[in-house]
Amino acid sequence: MRLPARFVPLTAVTTASLLLTGCFSAASDADGSSEGESRRIRVAMMQPPRSGLSPLSDDAFKLSRWSTAETLVKLDEDGDAEPALATGWKQSGRSWTFTVRDGVTFHDGTDLTAEAVVDSLTRAATASPKPRILDGVDMTVEADGDKVTVTTAEEDPLVPQRLSSPQLAILAAKAYEGKTVNPAGAGTGPFELTEVNGTSSATLDRYDDYWGGKAKAPGIDVRFVPDGTARAAALRSGEADIVEAVPVSQAAVLDQDLITEVPMPRTNTLYLNTEKGVFKDASLRAAAREAIDAKSLVDGVYEGRADVAEGLLGPALPWAAELREPVEGRAKAGDPAGKTVTIGTFTDRAELPEVAATLQQQLQEAGFKVKLEIREYANIESDALAGRFDAFVLSRATVLDSGDPAAYLYSDFASEGSFNISQLADPAVDKALRKASSAPTGDARRKAVIEAEAAVLATDAAVPMLHERVVQGDAAGVTGAAHDPRERELVTIDTQVK
Repeated sequence: MRLPARFVPLTAVTTASLLLTGCFSAASDADGSSEGESRRIRVAMMQPPRSGLSPLSDDAFKLSRWSTAETLVKLDEDGDAEPALATGWKQSGRSWTFTVRDGVTFHDGTDLTAEAVVDSLTRAATASPKPRILDGVDMTVEADGDKVTVTTAEEDPLVPQRLSSPQLAILAAKAYEGKTVNPAGAGTGPFELTEVNGTSSATLDRYDDYWGGKAKAPGIDVRFVPDGTARAAALRSGEADIVEAVPVSQAAVLDQDLITEVPMPRTNTLYLNTEKGVFKDASLRAAAREAIDAKSLVDGVYEGRADVAEGLLGPALPWAAELREPVEGRAKAGDPAGKTVTIGTFTDRAELPEVAATLQQQLQEAGFKVKLEIREYANIESDALAGRFDAFVLSRATVLDSGDPAAYLYSDFASEGSFNISQLADPAVDKALRKASSAPTGDARRKAVIEAEAAVLATDAAVPMLHERVVQGDAAGVTGAAHDPRERELVTIDTQVK
């Protein structure tokens, strides 16, 4: 039975408090800052590193959120490219030439050069697997003086946006000396990563030679706290200054002045295995889609802090709703006839197990038999990507990598997509995705993206259920913390705690 939103058992609060006892070291307060200056910022993050903080993995977004690793390009609020480590760029056919910013040093004291940029980008382009942002992209990089030329096999209007992905961060040569990429002491941002303690904590100190000026805070102390109740308790007790991903079940019992809620480009989707098992049958995928009551998920699990999905792209991209038309060509719903399906999901996002349990009830009422398999994300991702479940519940960022949803759609639904949990291989979808990927930026690209979304939805390979809102907790003394729907920024050069 679900507990009322404002009822938190004493045992849960006590356990959460114990989890956070000693969570942040005394060094957080004894950092040498004088009266009136910011002290070190204590951050409680949801997911621990999955790949040793390698920028070639999703861990790159942690490096970006801590302002330690930077890219050639960054995105403004509209998703348009603007200068970062590159001061400008121009296109000539398949080639884009970027001018590397002068006067930048890495945290190890070496200079940012065109050769260093080439090294980082080439390693990303030749990695196996490639960063998602380079799915379907063949890219070579060459240096000429203070300029770097990026050439793609086909003309690509999104090269600047691609280079904004945190997975294409530029690091010093020392980062690549071992068998894995180690970002410690190798970034260019206002904070230097100085220590990583496995999956428990990380320490960053202010880098006083930062090209963009001096950060207001002397450093950042990070703890990884997968338990959502414990993260909320850290904010409530004053153990943490910034808490990411406060569970909706906890948001209602916190001081509302300490939380910020932002619609984000993140969709909670049920991916259906189109390659094998029960959902290889399109009519049974349609039966599953018709059985799902998304509004009950929004009202019951998310307590109204989410939006019912009309498509894969949500209110964070308002143009999507304006262009979207009814989906045509879907199969008619068949009879589940008691067939058994297994739904997988993970515990790292506190709401997902409850979403899966609600889906289990809804699908069983429609005639399916449903089993659930729930683990931590690090222990279930490989099985999901290998197609070992009939269905998988995923909270997925739809413009995370490039600020453009075409990359997400290709990664998740193209035959050769690296994150194709649905195992979808549909010629019509591939054609629509290629069109969206190659369309010029602007209205033409947005129209092609919506057409690609419709092609995916017509297969019922994915059932979008709801669009999430990020709930972030900032202690009363925090100023300048970023509230970024793309989850690229968190602690910035201007963030401080008084």
